[in-house]
Amino acid sequence: MKIKYILLIAVLLFLTGCENVRNESIENIIAMVGTPTSKYNTYNKGFKYYIPMGMAKKTENLYNAILSSSKYDYYLYVDVISYNSKTPLKYEVNSKAYYSRILSENGHEGYVEINLQENDQYLIEIMFNYAKIEVMVDYEDINLALDNAVSILRSITYNDVVIASLVSDDILNFDGEIYDIFDKANNDSNYIQVSTEDTSKTEEEYKDPDLIN
Repeated sequence: MKIKYILLIAVLLFLTGCENVRNESIENIIAMVGTPTSKYNTYNKGFKYYIPMGMAKKTENLYNAILSSSKYDYYLYVDVISYNSKTPLKYEVNSKAYYSRILSENGHEGYVEINLQENDQYLIEIMFNYAKIEVMVDYEDINLALDNAVSILRSITYNDVVIASLVSDDILNFDGEIYDIFDKANNDSNYIQVSTEDTSKTEEEYKDPDLIN
């Protein structure tokens, strides 16, 4: 009985939080991206991050991942190569977009762009601190999707020692063209091309705290 009561309270708090986010302005939601957090529940080689409640990791391949909520898939790409080389931001505000803004928070750069698509959904692209999320949502869910994306991106923390080791060992020299998340002008696709091949790595393999701490 006590467990059911706790679960009920958790659900009510979650629903209340969702309603508060829906009524919040886009600017206030995005502003949180520069606020550091110490919450982490997902680990990879060279970085760690937090997946919000109500979301789960669907697939993962190297530094790409698909994170799912009850309604949408969030496409995450963490660009450790650009992070290691400190690639500068390449983005200009798009006056034709539903929403477009350059981010510069807490010493990190990025951008947000939201565009209406032919299916009456909105493509959200948000990049911050060398990581990017793309998600297609209905109009009424724009704020919730942004809040989820911001929660993930603001939590990403890199391990410079591990990344430098991967670079020196040529482990990050992938075949094919490198996707530059900072240069949106050169990316004509609606979504980051996230490969779902080679997903044999176990979840435990990515949760080794020694890779991050």
